[in-house]
Amino acid sequence: MGISRRTKTVALTAAAAFALVAVLWWSLGRPLGVDSAVYRAGGIAVLRGEPLYGHLSALPGWAPELPFTYPPFAALLFTPFAALPVQWCWGLVAMTAAPALALALRPYAPGATAVLVAFGLQPVWQTVGLGQLNLVLMALVVVDVLRRRGSAGGVLIGLAAAIKLIPLIFVGHLLLTGRRADAARALATFAGATVLGAVLLPADSARYWTSALVNDHFAQMKGWVGNQSWAGFAARTAPGQAWLPVGAAVVVAGAAFVVRWRHRAGDERGALLVTAGCALLVSPISWTHHWVWIGPALGYLLATGRRWSALLLAAVFTGWTVAVVPGGQGRERDWTAGQALIGNAYLLVTLVAGVVLVVAAIRDRRGFRWGPRTPGGVGCD
Repeated sequence: MGISRRTKTVALTAAAAFALVAVLWWSLGRPLGVDSAVYRAGGIAVLRGEPLYGHLSALPGWAPELPFTYPPFAALLFTPFAALPVQWCWGLVAMTAAPALALALRPYAPGATAVLVAFGLQPVWQTVGLGQLNLVLMALVVVDVLRRRGSAGGVLIGLAAAIKLIPLIFVGHLLLTGRRADAARALATFAGATVLGAVLLPADSARYWTSALVNDHFAQMKGWVGNQSWAGFAARTAPGQAWLPVGAAVVVAGAAFVVRWRHRAGDERGALLVTAGCALLVSPISWTHHWVWIGPALGYLLATGRRWSALLLAAVFTGWTVAVVPGGQGRERDWTAGQALIGNAYLLVTLVAGVVLVVAAIRDRRGFRWGPRTPGGVGCD
């Protein structure tokens, strides 16, 4: 089934609206797009021969002093932004939001309504507001895992990982679901893009892979409420404790167990969501705008008849949980138990869902097998 005419109309209308906003904000000289401004500054640094992982001289005066945190290959992709005003760069990125959502939601909740509802979720509207690429990266992964087969399988995942490293976890997903050739192509694509970055930007590549990959900005911000990863939870709760890597290992093992179970049941959509949830939990940094996978997750719950679960999830991910608790300047460490429950809601909801799925996989002794796949499954009841 293709994308409906109504969905295409919504996507084109949204893209046109964002383009209009970009032009209007540019004509008024107003700031727009913090993260897209960083993309542009990184591209300009490459063209000027300036260090990519230091002070970005092309950042506009209204932008905070943010570092470029992506691999050198990503900076090469951003070099065309140098020719445009910073607001127009935001407009170009924002124009991809609705089409990317339509592609990512197509296997889960096709239709214009799903795209419109998704824009009400905080990770989605925050991604658009910042000028982030999260929706594009998600769409690349969804299309690669659920739509593409044959000689091109894995290429889009490799490309996404070359832009931002976290999608590398989906190479493991391909291996767990028996797509070894696709996994090899994903790694080859990632390696090729990385080598290209190293050839064209050798000094920046050396710095990225030796020091910039873990920078002071991430270390200082890890405990902020906006970081809804397991590492963020640990930094807010008991920093420096050994249970951080142990917890991450348990999450990965549980996710692998459930992915195999859902794959055996023929539920490729659910299996992919489990891997995405695992990526968000175990990544050292999972800003709230990284949680765009909540859109497909809501579609999956509705498609499998879990309306109340979908309603609860939508209520949590409108953004109020991170807005009502004290945040920043280390105030998270003084949270009460109630504030900790609310302030870690994205993470805790995902952990609870993971536990439920692991228990369901264990109980479904007939459905969970390491042998041949059972066709036709769509979800666990």
